[in-house]
Amino acid sequence: MGVAPDTLGATPRRTGTSVEERQRRPAGIGRDLAHAWRYPAVKRGFVATLCIFIGSLTPAYLPQNSPWWVPMRALGLDAWPVRVLGTAVVIAGMGLLVGAWFRLRPTLYHDVKHWAICLIWSAPLLLSPPTFSHDAYGYAALGWLLRNGLNPYENPISVLPGAFADQFAWAWRYDTSMYPPLSLQIFHGVVGLAQNNPYISAVAMRLPALIGVALIVYLLPRVAHRVGADPQMTAWFATINPILIIDFVGGAHNDALMMGMVVLALWLATSGRFVLGAIAVGLAASLKQPAILAFYPVALLGHPWLSFAWRDSLRALGRLAGALGIAVLTFAGITQLTGLGYGWIYAMDVPGKIVTIAPFSLLAAGFSALLTWWGQPAAGEVVASGIRALGLLATAAVMLWLGLGIGRRRPITFLSWSWLAFAFGGLSLHSWYLTWGGLLLPLTRPNRKVISGAVILTTVLLAYAAGSLAWFNDAVGLALAGGALLFTLAWRHHQEHSESLSELEETR
Repeated sequence: MGVAPDTLGATPRRTGTSVEERQRRPAGIGRDLAHAWRYPAVKRGFVATLCIFIGSLTPAYLPQNSPWWVPMRALGLDAWPVRVLGTAVVIAGMGLLVGAWFRLRPTLYHDVKHWAICLIWSAPLLLSPPTFSHDAYGYAALGWLLRNGLNPYENPISVLPGAFADQFAWAWRYDTSMYPPLSLQIFHGVVGLAQNNPYISAVAMRLPALIGVALIVYLLPRVAHRVGADPQMTAWFATINPILIIDFVGGAHNDALMMGMVVLALWLATSGRFVLGAIAVGLAASLKQPAILAFYPVALLGHPWLSFAWRDSLRALGRLAGALGIAVLTFAGITQLTGLGYGWIYAMDVPGKIVTIAPFSLLAAGFSALLTWWGQPAAGEVVASGIRALGLLATAAVMLWLGLGIGRRRPITFLSWSWLAFAFGGLSLHSWYLTWGGLLLPLTRPNRKVISGAVILTTVLLAYAAGSLAWFNDAVGLALAGGALLFTLAWRHHQEHSESLSELEETR
């Protein structure tokens, strides 16, 4: 009988290093980086992120008070042709990065180390302005509120006009914060570390994100090994995924640290440290609320809910209640220590205030616009609210179905698929939202069609990001060309690897 997907089977093989190997580790790190650099695809990926860094210096990304504007304007680089050129450079970089990602799949993890590739590709983005999103500027503004003794749950960013507020997008300046208390305290600390400099504070938000990326890169393949999944597939799809590089490293999203803590919780759970895993879930939820769902796999990893017989159910429900209780108590303890309270509850609808590519959000916006055009704006708003509520109800139903069905024996599958359902059924959808469930997808031991679909979806999201940039830079044509290029690369990857994936499925 084989090991069930994403559950603990037999005791895992030891994968640690000997004392002599650990003593040689510093030299080994240098050798691994040098070895990775010899691969042409790794070099192309480095050039790709360098292009993205250069492109991030266009008006699509830079707020008007950014220090980069002074030299740019002095050199006349704020003109329309330069904006178009910047867009072209970013799209070229994204095409190179996706192509390099595809090329590395057969050799990754065994011939070349995944962490070395991640580090090389991340290097050009470490000091870049926040890429493809202005969220890091918002983090800095929220930290600035705390530096001035103001509670972000009671005061929007706009109450402190100035450089910090000017960096952030207008759409969110008048809303209170939806981030949980640990995130806010980290923002506070980073602003202090940056000596209250608005731009440096935003760039420094990359520091906690990098901690999360390090946890993901180091622990996720190890979790894959312990639950009987493919570490090589996990390393390729999750740890050098272009979305992770661009959104977590470049964008400095706090989702990176949240996912790092979730992966740590899973690693602790697979080590038999149930309580510590549940505490890690509480810490992750204190960074971003959806992480609370990780209590489910922490409770059931190695202890699947085998049947609905009362003994099995009582044991499983007891572990679930224990994991959730510890996580909630951890969250409550952190909230108490910060003294910030639970005001984030009143801002949970903030992400839905702008239209994104979330399916129910698009439907709601479409019906609202149509009814408004017919002279029924009030009815349009009612219908839009109903559609958004329907999306949330459908998401909750999917999660319940997963929790009582496949998730009982495959708890990581529950978490991955539930987060993906939340991303598509929720009020808003951004590429970094899909990293929640996407990074864990290889641990579910997906079949060829699922992986192929996930690869294409990753590519489409990158094309969407390029299109968003081009919209600001008046270069929609270039974005469409870039999107076509990325989709072509994804299709080529699908064709090249479909046969090998079929063979892999047959051997399982």
